Amino acid sequence: MRHRQASLWLDLLPKLRFSPTHLEIADGKELWLEIGFGGAEHLIETARANPNVRLIGCEPFVNGVAKALTRIEEHQISNISIFDDDVSKILDELPSACLSRIFILYPDPWPKLRHRKRRLISEQFLYRLARIMKRDAELRFATDIDDYAAWTLSRIEASSHFVWEQMSPLEWTTPWEGWISTRYEKKALREGRSPVYLTFRRRFQT
Repeated sequence: MRHRQASLWLDLLPKLRFSPTHLEIADGKELWLEIGFGGAEHLIETARANPNVRLIGCEPFVNGVAKALTRIEEHQISNISIFDDDVSKILDELPSACLSRIFILYPDPWPKLRHRKRRLISEQFLYRLARIMKRDAELRFATDIDDYAAWTLSRIEASSHFVWEQMSPLEWTTPWEGWISTRYEKKALREGRSPVYLTFRRRFQT
């Protein structure tokens, strides 16, 4: 098993490692981005269900990347690129308005008050995402932490680049069509926490 993982890391990852110069940006397919794919459950099944979409999966942790590589090889998936580092390192290199959808699923909530400045969602981060999203592109955000949901909504409301279109609790407590549950979500449900599924749309001022 260790030999196989080493082989995937040395042989497969270099072929899949994302670079903004890759031709997939201009190959006619929609381009989606998943930030922090964890165990890769959602990344893999989304790629399999959408063969005409190119997905970029960003994950800085070795275990998550290893799981993704194993499943990519197992299912012979050809429409995923991997960036095995912090997404902030490629955001400013991506072309403007190149993404049709972004997924941020169960990011670290940094629950302690003194650590909240480390949360992924911030005014500056949303600005950087907005630059690389097409008009009406979707930003999908899921969390099981009520405080993080409120934190995110307050920053979306303050942003001129995004609009939240879900108007009823049923809409934001119901998973997206074709949703693939992650191990983080299953853990949350076991522990009695209720996820929310928030959809924001990229808007352009006229």
